[in-house]
Amino acid sequence: MTQHIFRLEREFIELHALLKLLALAPSGGTAKAMIAAGTVSVDGHTETRKACKIRAGQVVRVGDDEVRVT
Repeated sequence: MTQHIFRLEREFIELHALLKLLALAPSGGTAKAMIAAGTVSVDGHTETRKACKIRAGQVVRVGDDEVRVT
């Protein structure tokens, strides 16, 4: 499993934007499709909301990648 740390500079980041910024998805459209397909989880639960607000302390998983948001 590959672990990433993402440091927020604002209150939150939308899930699809986070995936794109970390290159876990090649584009925003692909990130949205991945989320809609149910391949992304937030804090251990499948997340299907593309614009889900991700805040510090949350963990996002995509395949073998884990992102800890600080």
